[in-house]
Parts: sequence; structure tokens; C-alpha cells
Amino acid sequence: MNTQLRQAFASGRVLKVISGLNNFDRQRVAATVKAADLGGATFVDIAADPDLVRLARQLTNLPICVSAVEPALFVAAVQAGADLIEIGNFDSFYAQGRRFEAEEVLALTQETRSLLPDITLSVTVPHILELDRQVQLAEALVKAGADIIQTEGGTSSNPVHAGTLGLIEKAAPTLAAAYEISRAVSVPVLCASGLSNVTVPMAIAAGAAGVGVGSAINKLDSELAAIAAVRSLVESLATVSRQRVLA
Repeated sequence: MNTQLRQAFASGRVLKVISGLNNFDRQRVAATVKAADLGGATFVDIAADPDLVRLARQLTNLPICVSAVEPALFVAAVQAGADLIEIGNFDSFYAQGRRFEAEEVLALTQETRSLLPDITLSVTVPHILELDRQVQLAEALVKAGADIIQTEGGTSSNPVHAGTLGLIEKAAPTLAAAYEISRAVSVPVLCASGLSNVTVPMAIAAGAAGVGVGSAINKLDSELAAIAAVRSLVESLATVSRQRVLA
């Protein structure tokens, strides 16, 4: 992990902007990368595609993370300039009925590490697992070489209220995972999926070292609105002190 990212994780104010593991639309990816750059995000997460990596590199100096569930795809993306890699963002697969069990995620991690032993590796823990099983998997992933653990859960929550209470309900599964996993592993935990400017401070308070946000930004149809959304999230992160919370 480069010094810039390590310091950001240590401060507990990491914001990763996610364009989508299955998003190969150059225009949409470019818009998300620009919003992340101009809004003050820490790094961006795009699909593991060499052409998209080169596109993103033309648009930003932010670290570029690439996501995939096929380890072989990481090699060309890293050769194209990706700074770190992510096994996951599984959310886009659940609607298709595709499940990722603990054994498969661990095997993907081991295969990826054998292909790329030195790159910074983030791995998502599937929210479909029971919480105690998520913790066990996270511990195994760290032993297998994961440098960052990412949580998820936004697609499994069913908020029943509008407004602020609904936003908290939406984030509850990933917040719970961040709380439990961060207390079990020594690597940074990135809390992602279903977060908003209301709940990103809660993620840090729960023990996460940073947050990942996708749809709250990349579904906006205005570049200015997307930049404003990123800035709002950055400002939300600035309201909580990780040192104070963990003391």
C-alpha cells in the first residue's frame, strides 16, 4: 500500500468512489472518476479492464483500484497501471442469483495472491454469510494475504422508513459487519454498500478505516451533482475522529 493510502486509512477518512464492477461504459466511468477527483475522494474503484485503467489515469492522479471476481483479469489491469485490486463488489451479482460463499472467496484470494504477490489486495466479505461467519472469513482472508477487508450489505437491507431513519436502516448490515470485523482483524476495514452522508460517520465510529460509495454518486445524471455528492461525503467523514472513537 502506498504511503498516501496508508496515511488516509490511519486517519480514518478514506473515501473510495466505486463506478461498478460490471460497468464498462467509458462515458459513465469517466464521469464517476471525474467526480471522485474533483470532489476530493481518496481513490477510485473501476472494473478490471486495461482500457478503463488507462482512461482513468488520463483523468486523475488518484490511486486506481480495479475490481473483479476473476483473478486472471487483474494481471492486465495492473500492467495497465492499476494501483490496487479488489475481489468483490459482489452486489451486482446477487440480483442474478449468483452467490459467493466463503470457500470460493478464500480460493479466489489465494489464486489472486499467487498471480500478484505484491499488489495491495482488498477482499469483500459477502453479506449473505451469517455475521460470525463473516468474521471467520475475514480472519482467513487476512492470513491468505488480504491487505484490506471490505464489507457490504446494502442490497440485503429493506428500509421501512423514509428520510434519515431509512438511511440508517439501509446501512445497518454493512455497519454491523464493519463493527464485528474491525475488532477481529489487524488490517484496515472499508465499509461499503448502502451508505450515505448520514451513515458514513457511523461507519468510522463502528471501526471502519474508510468507506466505499457507488450508487449514491454514479446514478446522478449531473456532473455537478456528482461532485457535490462526493464533497458532501468527504465533509461527513471529517465530522468524526477515528482516534477518539477507538480510544
